[in-house]
Amino acid sequence: MKDIKKRKVDILVLSDIHLGTFGCHAKELLFYLKTIRPKTVILNGDIIDIWQFNKHYWPKSHMKIVKHVMRWMSKGIKIYYVTGNHDEMLRKFTGFKMGSFKIVNKIVLDLEEGKKAWFFHGDVFDVTMQHSKWLAKLGAVGYDILILINRFANFISAKVFNKGKLSLSKKIKNSVKSAVKFINNFEQTAADIGISNKYDYVVCGHIHQPEMREIENEEGKIMYLNSGDWIENLTALEYTDAKWSIYKFDETEMLKMQEEEKEETELEELDNSKLFDDMVAEFNLMRS
Repeated sequence: MKDIKKRKVDILVLSDIHLGTFGCHAKELLFYLKTIRPKTVILNGDIIDIWQFNKHYWPKSHMKIVKHVMRWMSKGIKIYYVTGNHDEMLRKFTGFKMGSFKIVNKIVLDLEEGKKAWFFHGDVFDVTMQHSKWLAKLGAVGYDILILINRFANFISAKVFNKGKLSLSKKIKNSVKSAVKFINNFEQTAADIGISNKYDYVVCGHIHQPEMREIENEEGKIMYLNSGDWIENLTALEYTDAKWSIYKFDETEMLKMQEEEKEETELEELDNSKLFDDMVAEFNLMRS
């Protein structure tokens, strides 16, 4: 990728990347990460999909995301890994700290103008997660299969019919009343708890629905934010100069990425073992 001026971002929030699954848009995410210079990074759950992790499917593009985060760590950028349901195995390591990296279940940060932001994944509100974890895992597998079908449908749509992309999973989700109700209840519950704790912002992931809106109840109001995902929406939250915004990877960014790939002149394509060796070297640098 050409040297470009990187945008400064005070806080970057990413969630629901689902590394290790077919639906993850790792190449697009890596392109985006290379365009910014964050001071603090919140990895707000479901970054690595341990539920569906398969040693036979771990592309180089997924490893490059891990390596990029490791590089940020070596530079001293603060990184909070907030555990989610798909990476819940990491909850046993809550409190683990290495350099500027820390694993947490939730985090409250003091922002400018004396405001406070509460970050957590959001799966604690999911009744299915609490009482029928096997059903939730089955649903995750079905969702991944739907993503594969969606990609095949997009290929046919583009190559045969010369039409745009479809999103079967999003269309199904938006057309099912119970799903819409669940999203509304999720957002309201998060807001209610945030208001009761006197926070100014509540920042979640989990439902793959990017959002930024003010929610009110009889006790007060709060700004609810959701970073979306890197399966369907390809979104992130950015906080810069005391303002929040939703970043969305769009067709323009896709064209830039494709152009960069065409102009790439690397003599050697790094494989996963080489990438892993590089990560170990950076890890040793952080320890020394």
